[in-house]
Amino acid sequence: MRRHLRLMLAPLAASVLGGCAVAHLVAGMGQNYEYQKRIEVLAKYEGLEGKRVAVVVDAEMSMLYEYPDLVGQVTSGVTARIGRDVPGVQVMRPADIIAWQWRTPQWNAMPYGEVAESLGVDRVVFVNIYEYRLNPPGNRWLWEGVCGANVGVIERDGFDPDAFTDSFNVVGEFPAIKGVDRSGATARQIETGVLAEFIKRTAWLFHTHLEPKYPDKYRPEAEARK
Repeated sequence: MRRHLRLMLAPLAASVLGGCAVAHLVAGMGQNYEYQKRIEVLAKYEGLEGKRVAVVVDAEMSMLYEYPDLVGQVTSGVTARIGRDVPGVQVMRPADIIAWQWRTPQWNAMPYGEVAESLGVDRVVFVNIYEYRLNPPGNRWLWEGVCGANVGVIERDGFDPDAFTDSFNVVGEFPAIKGVDRSGATARQIETGVLAEFIKRTAWLFHTHLEPKYPDKYRPEAEARK
């Protein structure tokens, strides 16, 4: 009798356990879907639309000694994204901005209004990079890319053109996971990743865009496979 009862209950137990497994699977899929959601975020500064804009980047000489292409890469990247994503904007060519910096002694000591006037633009996005590194301090074996800058907006026709109308702190980090060492990535990969992240976050200040709802849980590689 007991054996017969066990035989009768076995399919029921399997069904219950199978149902639990399916429920857990569905719940996990739902959670992963939630983690991949992105939300619309408005621009923090909307005054570039329909304006002539120059992106001017500055960094310490010690930083440029180690990374001589840094200013040019950030200038080109931020300019390209603003030109692509801000409606009606007219962006100054990065090559012309770099040339102006080279032929203008002590340009970074000029009053902000004079910078905008000298460049012949309505707005200047001024990016002052205060930190740029690919490794944690004192550890050349691990990768920990960081690019941090103060980003200010100069309005040539503003109430006070010699002061920032708005200013923001922007930090880009790459890779998102910790503990990646030299056996897992190259310096070029880390540099490309951290600059892309920083440039994206800087340009986001000036146009409506989508950001991950849960930045710590979001997996960009999952989107790339779709």
